[in-house]
Amino acid sequence: MSRRIIPESEFIINPDGSAFHLHVKPENLSPKIVMMGDPDRVTVAASLFDEIEVDARSREFHTVTGTYKGKRVTALSHGIGTDNIDIVLTELDALANIDFNTREVKKEFTQLTMVRVGTSGGMQPHCPVGSYVVSEKSIGFDGLLHYYAGSERVRELEFEEAFKRHVNWSPLHCSPYVISSNSELVERVGHGMIRGVTISATGFYGPQGRYVRLPLADPELNAKIESFRFGEHLITNYEMESSAIAGLSKMMGHKAMTVCAIIANRVALDSNSDYRGSTEELLEIVLDRI
Repeated sequence: MSRRIIPESEFIINPDGSAFHLHVKPENLSPKIVMMGDPDRVTVAASLFDEIEVDARSREFHTVTGTYKGKRVTALSHGIGTDNIDIVLTELDALANIDFNTREVKKEFTQLTMVRVGTSGGMQPHCPVGSYVVSEKSIGFDGLLHYYAGSERVRELEFEEAFKRHVNWSPLHCSPYVISSNSELVERVGHGMIRGVTISATGFYGPQGRYVRLPLADPELNAKIESFRFGEHLITNYEMESSAIAGLSKMMGHKAMTVCAIIANRVALDSNSDYRGSTEELLEIVLDRI
């Protein structure tokens, strides 16, 4: 059987040999990757490095590869939303596992280890502002995984059905999907932290139950989410990327997880807009443990 040559229209390589959106070349990537939404937070991560090998910027994507305490690490910003994660995960996997010269999948697979360090809103009283929550499982409200064949092999279908029944899920929304993060990575990076189920929403305001000026289609959705239980699992927090990171990485064969600093608690109705210190501390913990 002939090997597939990926068409230029399916995967674009820049004239300098870098991936289209990230502007990173295969040799610039470390298999250990720390991800975050904010490009400026990559600059903070890079300030902790002993040496910097490459510093690339393109739109919201900022990538720095260097050495941290003798360990080669890539720090990368992915922007906001699972649509960006579709771009970032696909291009990271390609950088590791596609031959950019022949446009074929490499015979030997390279597994990436990816940890997203983010910010989030807590949904339970035991997730106060300033705490760190590991996304042991994620629920995607975005529908991204449904565009790829075989997602049912990594999704947790009973959990999905139980959740949809409990919240009376609207048929107008994308069907939610449930994914577990890599268990070894959760144990290694997330020990001593709160663990829970994270919702990846499709927006920051209405999709997370925030009523600013436009009224909500289901004002009780967050209360139903807070009361949901599936065995020992309950929903701890909202953010916008963890489900796609966990789902795409699992389908591709990589290790991935998300850990977030809680900067608002939706139950207590409090928040901290000056959260830089807590995210910097969390970033350093992850760099030490990845």
